[in-house]
Amino acid sequence: MKTRTRVLTGVLSVGLAACGGSQQGEAGAVSGTVSSDGSSTVFPVTAAMAEEFGISTNGNVRVTVGQSGTGGGMRRFCAGEIDIANASRPIKDSEKQVCEANGIEFIELPVAFDGLSIVVNPQNTAVTCLTAEELKRLWEPGSQIRTWAQLRQGLPNEPIKLYGPGTASGTFDYFTEAIVGKEDASRSDYTQSEDDNVLVQGVAGDKNSLGYFGYAYYAENQDKLKLVQVDGGEGCVAPSPETIRTGQYKPLSRPLLIYVSRKSLERPEVQEFMRFYNENAAELVPQVGYVPMDAAAYQQNMTQLGTGTGA
Repeated sequence: MKTRTRVLTGVLSVGLAACGGSQQGEAGAVSGTVSSDGSSTVFPVTAAMAEEFGISTNGNVRVTVGQSGTGGGMRRFCAGEIDIANASRPIKDSEKQVCEANGIEFIELPVAFDGLSIVVNPQNTAVTCLTAEELKRLWEPGSQIRTWAQLRQGLPNEPIKLYGPGTASGTFDYFTEAIVGKEDASRSDYTQSEDDNVLVQGVAGDKNSLGYFGYAYYAENQDKLKLVQVDGGEGCVAPSPETIRTGQYKPLSRPLLIYVSRKSLERPEVQEFMRFYNENAAELVPQVGYVPMDAAAYQQNMTQLGTGTGA
């Protein structure tokens, strides 16, 4: 399988079927369309899977991958509009209720680990580590912190320009719960986007900026961004494949998930894509900047897909 290095940029919703690939796998005789939408954090993983799966089927299966945010993907998923929801946080009880009301049964599959990353502009030489408490004071509702000096004595008296995901994002949900202490609790006076590439460009273009998003978007843009270590109570730790895998990078390490409709799994093209996804995750996940699960986790996913058991 080819190495992927550029899957993080592009249109928000893409059809990634290959057109004329020469590789032929077991899924080569399958045809149809598989639809997915949701988290922009999980988007690079599913997009890479979709492209490689298109090659394996000689373009007979078209996989569409949108990035409307975890909340947006769940709305479409529970309405029966898509086969797969990409999610950077677990499904909410309210979303489960909508799925149940609409007769949508599903299987929850963890596919990777992520370390939600705090970044600043490379010209910001003063900020190298922030405590979880400092991040809370910066992002909590009603925060009056407007300059770096207000955040910590000794930092420059320069205005902070904040960038972060929108309220439909699973990353927003996770960050607010892990840092602020309550899901959806956040100051609102910051630049929001469901597209993490927009946030990358914002931080890269503003000397006094700070933003947060999935680790893969930092890894893809290391020349434009500066990573900030986080002190969760046991010293300053930077996200890396090792600290994310071991949970040392806390409280911002998290699993990434996909949800697949059991009804959709009755279609051969969805079955084959899910099989391909789990068989190739250990290789493709690190290529797009995230941390793979262990082999036993992917095997458990395959068992759930085979037996129909799950969330």
